Amino acid sequence: MKYSAEEVMQYVKEADVKFIRLAFCDVLGRQKNIAIMPRELERAFSYGIAIDASAIAGFGGDVRSDLLLRPDPSSLVGLPWRSENGRVVRMFCEIIKPDGTPFERDTRKILKQAVAEAEQQGCSFSFGPEIEFYLFQTDESGAPTKIPCDQAGYMDIAPDDKGENIRREICLTLEKMGVRPESSHHEEGPGQNEIDFRYSDPISAADNAVTFCAVVKAIGARNGFSADFSPKPLANAPGSGMHINLSVQSADGRDLLPSVLAGILEKIPDMTVFLNPCEESYQRLGAHKAPGYLSWSSENRSQLIRIPATPDNARRAELRSADPMANPYIAFALLIYAGLHGIKKGLSLPSPADFSFYSAPPELLAQYQKLPDSLAAAKKLGANSPFLAAHLPDSLIRFYCENTKHLI
Repeated sequence: MKYSAEEVMQYVKEADVKFIRLAFCDVLGRQKNIAIMPRELERAFSYGIAIDASAIAGFGGDVRSDLLLRPDPSSLVGLPWRSENGRVVRMFCEIIKPDGTPFERDTRKILKQAVAEAEQQGCSFSFGPEIEFYLFQTDESGAPTKIPCDQAGYMDIAPDDKGENIRREICLTLEKMGVRPESSHHEEGPGQNEIDFRYSDPISAADNAVTFCAVVKAIGARNGFSADFSPKPLANAPGSGMHINLSVQSADGRDLLPSVLAGILEKIPDMTVFLNPCEESYQRLGAHKAPGYLSWSSENRSQLIRIPATPDNARRAELRSADPMANPYIAFALLIYAGLHGIKKGLSLPSPADFSFYSAPPELLAQYQKLPDSLAAAKKLGANSPFLAAHLPDSLIRFYCENTKHLI
């Protein structure tokens, strides 16, 4: 249900809500929040709640460091792991400057702008991420180790799969928060898990991805495990990806998906620094079903883009390069803009690569362009990209392409 500000204030009063968490993300997509009491809610909606931006990654330095959080009432959800006596709710916020103008590095706002541009061009996008993660044991002080919670494999069951009950608890919690899980299972790596949730509009899908990571970490910790979303936590085990399922609908009924995918294939080298933003990302790409080349097919999972077998009315594509360290708001925005580029230019897909890149001979691989094979290479492409410069603030591009310490 989508609430108005007035409805939220009425709900908070009637439901004995004691704390309201105002949530937002730094430019890396890491969720932050500040909790306010109900009496501050009217001020939050009308003016905003101040935060110290100098302490937030990518938000700026010590000069002019004040920013404000203004809650989005349509994003209201309860936190079901909190006591029913004195409930806690959460809303995502827009980030504004003291004069009321939008903060240019508010990545949720950047995605909203991309959605609006797509609507102006008569199309709408939907996304459904598949996020993989590891569960590791913790030591006697509660610190995470690199010891997996189990040694199970792909789609194994209990008792080998020791994450089964945790995934169930995660799914039930997400459902209570309005996020609709579709499936969950043990992945290939020891202690590796995956939970997929339903397609939704871009903003909801990105909010859900951020919510998902927070819920997984909270429930993992409650069960004595540490959830790890890094792309390659174990050197000799499969990496973790954030496969992004996407579809596009046209107001006039045209099939826009081929042009959208052609646009993504053309622009993805430029955007890779945002889809794969840390050194570990490039240890994952090109191995264990993670793509290394610009290609597409409906045949296998060694491709960058795979078109799964689905009914015609559910036609979609799966981008397989992104990993869970990506900021989903930026990732979805760039995919929309790349898709719109493909539509505007009338781009066509190249021939499908109906073979496995992991076993193909070198002379065949030489016919395909590679994804950037290092963070340094991805940063160089991003820093010099007219495509990124046209759609992202320069300060955001510089943060990702010049900063050497902001991630693991």
